[in-house]
Amino acid sequence: MPRSSNKPRRLVADGRAYIWTVRHGHHVLENRGCRKTLTLHTQPSGTGGLLRFVFDEGPGRYVSGFTTGSGEVGAVGVGALNLHEPGTVRFLLDTALARGWDPGERRDVKVDGWTFLDEAVAARG
Repeated sequence: MPRSSNKPRRLVADGRAYIWTVRHGHHVLENRGCRKTLTLHTQPSGTGGLLRFVFDEGPGRYVSGFTTGSGEVGAVGVGALNLHEPGTVRFLLDTALARGWDPGERRDVKVDGWTFLDEAVAARG
């Protein structure tokens, strides 16, 4: 039986535990297409912050939907990532930490996931 894409997953990195999920959404009122959001939060709950990588569909950029794999995001001329792969999530987490995200700080941070795509595709390639 395949794994449910809606079930939270656990990732341990550098001695800290995280729970992560991938969600699909729509911009119905703005008529701007689909969105994928990868969310990481520290464990146990309440011990740190929340980090959201947001991938909004747009010109030259796509997020998976009805006709494609459930966790895929990509850009023309760059490549694609599968947000359901633990290695992809670990790379995005490590890059966010290198860019200054502090998981111990109790606040929600939302970042534009597309700013991580080029580097992630090259590293995962």
